[in-house]
Amino acid sequence: MAMTQLAKALSIGDLRQLARRRLPRILFELIESGVEDEHGLDRNLAAFRRYCLLPRYLTEIETRDQTTELFGRRYQSPFGIGPTGFAALLRHGAEQQLAGAAVAADIPCIVSGAAAAPIEELAAIAPANLWYHLYPAKDAAITAAILDRVEAAGVSTLVLTVDNPVYPKRERDTRNGFSLPLRLSLATMLEAATHVGWLTEYLRQGGMPRMDTWAPFAPAGADAGEIAAFFRSQSPSIQTWRSVEALRRRWPGRFVLKGLQHPDDANRAVEAGIDGIIVSNHGAKSFDPLPSPLDTLPAVKAAVGGRVPVMLDSGIRRGADILIARSLGADFCFVGRATLYGVVAGARAGADRAIEILREEVDKGLALIGCPSVNDLHEGYLMRQDTPLPRAPAASLADSRRQNERGGMT
Repeated sequence: MAMTQLAKALSIGDLRQLARRRLPRILFELIESGVEDEHGLDRNLAAFRRYCLLPRYLTEIETRDQTTELFGRRYQSPFGIGPTGFAALLRHGAEQQLAGAAVAADIPCIVSGAAAAPIEELAAIAPANLWYHLYPAKDAAITAAILDRVEAAGVSTLVLTVDNPVYPKRERDTRNGFSLPLRLSLATMLEAATHVGWLTEYLRQGGMPRMDTWAPFAPAGADAGEIAAFFRSQSPSIQTWRSVEALRRRWPGRFVLKGLQHPDDANRAVEAGIDGIIVSNHGAKSFDPLPSPLDTLPAVKAAVGGRVPVMLDSGIRRGADILIARSLGADFCFVGRATLYGVVAGARAGADRAIEILREEVDKGLALIGCPSVNDLHEGYLMRQDTPLPRAPAASLADSRRQNERGGMT
């Protein structure tokens, strides 16, 4: 990808189009797809569109601050890179490139449990920024061995996704012929041949990337495709609150649950000793009737009552979306598709560009609503499009006019 094309990308949508040009349709739609009728994809995006940001002008915004504290550490932006499985299938080295981009931007990066890269290599790239996203195996001994390896690599934060207890009904992927291991039909190969950059890299690297974390547990001599098939045979696995409690006892570092949306579950998680919650519907890739995380965020936040950070992912495409989420109470946000588009489009430089775009939009957004810091955002900066702004009481208006006449500030 020519640097000029990346520099001309003004939005995450522009990076999406560049990623679309590079990937065969079967893989681009792996990013884009949801489940079943895919109403959840629209619902995630529409949830943000229901809100306007209500500006407060004539404020001191010469200097804006988007640094955000999370788990006692201050990051340079209020968002991080969320886990995206099989990224190495879309771009060789994608996981290493995303980790490097996170270090350069000083934001967290959650590596997927369905990654190809060795966890030790990723932890060496991003020792203070890397979190690990666990897919527990049906075989408890495998899960224990993975945890030992992640802990030995020095990873500080474990993330358990709870919203995929069984494999979801991903109809678009099935119709496209996507499976693990990836088997390219003649028609798919012919279409892939029109995406020369991806196909050349895929063939040069030997085809399906090898999932290093799962390789030790696959049958002896298994190739990359057979390792991927073994992973799918072990994951997803059904987890319960007893599983969470056992993991909490086993894992010495920070432990985050990803996928909770019910306030009662959030409260129970805190009582179980969880250190943080990511409100998520798996980017609408779990179950189509699930609500948008933005709609369930306020209730989860209220249930937690400030005891642990409440984070959010799913549906973020603009810096303004991050400001909206923060105004509704999200302590932090994670993006998945946004940075994945970037790394697919332009490797490490593309990942950097995706972060840069979101960071610039957060900064400009703060200025344009008159808020000097993301830490000052609250519901007063929001207005629902279907709810008119309440009129100020007549007495308040009169007081404001009198204050203006005296030359005071309103």
